[in-house]
Amino acid sequence: MHESDHKDRLRHESWRVFRIMSEFVEAFDTLARIGPAVSVFGSARTLPADPYYQAAVRCGALLTARGFAVITGGGPGIMEAANKGAVEAQGMSVGLNIALPMEQRPNPYQNVELDFRYFFIRKVMFVKYARGFVIFPGGFGTMDEFFESLTLIQTLKIVPFPVVLIGREFWSGLLDWMRQTLDSRYHTISPQDMDLFHLTDEVEEAVDIVHETYLGRRTVGEWLPRFRGDAETEGGEGTRRGIMPRRGGTLREDFGGSDEPAI
Repeated sequence: MHESDHKDRLRHESWRVFRIMSEFVEAFDTLARIGPAVSVFGSARTLPADPYYQAAVRCGALLTARGFAVITGGGPGIMEAANKGAVEAQGMSVGLNIALPMEQRPNPYQNVELDFRYFFIRKVMFVKYARGFVIFPGGFGTMDEFFESLTLIQTLKIVPFPVVLIGREFWSGLLDWMRQTLDSRYHTISPQDMDLFHLTDEVEEAVDIVHETYLGRRTVGEWLPRFRGDAETEGGEGTRRGIMPRRGGTLREDFGGSDEPAI
């Protein structure tokens, strides 16, 4: 690419913000109407005969029965299964679709469907309207959502909500590495950070955890200050304003108040 072509391309980059804004506006306007929701993640490659697919169908149905909308990435595999469970239970089934070179095709079990060009906008929507994450076995994208949720909770950028991993056999090796390497050996996380999520084999338990936290019967991260307003920096890095001590409010109250999370 010639230098002049490169400069011309950079001059036009600023106009991209309008496409970005339009995606945000459409998604905000649509998802603000769905009510309390839970985002379900997992591999796009999981086939209908797989036990995890069948478990995700049950998960979608159970979340619907508890009054939650079900949000997925809108593709095949686990995403399709959770949407299918929600639709079959006559619930709100949301798909946040994105065009990818492989794997992603919209599944037919969506009654609210959004299409994204940008990954980062799509990721905001998974978090902003969720009251919890249920995460099935998956690949890089699933891991990305898992670790981003922990980061946002740990840094108080969102109201702490339950993150539940499904599948002890799949997740145990990763969690052992986190304890032994990140915590015990290198001290790059704190021991209590491992309490920011749950691990189970049972979707019924996962749904119970999400629902009980939403109702205020459980809490996430007892040692974390209760979220109140955006965590702003003041002076040096790590000095934050807008964080108040935990006062024991329910997740429903935290999300329903006037103090909006940073996402």
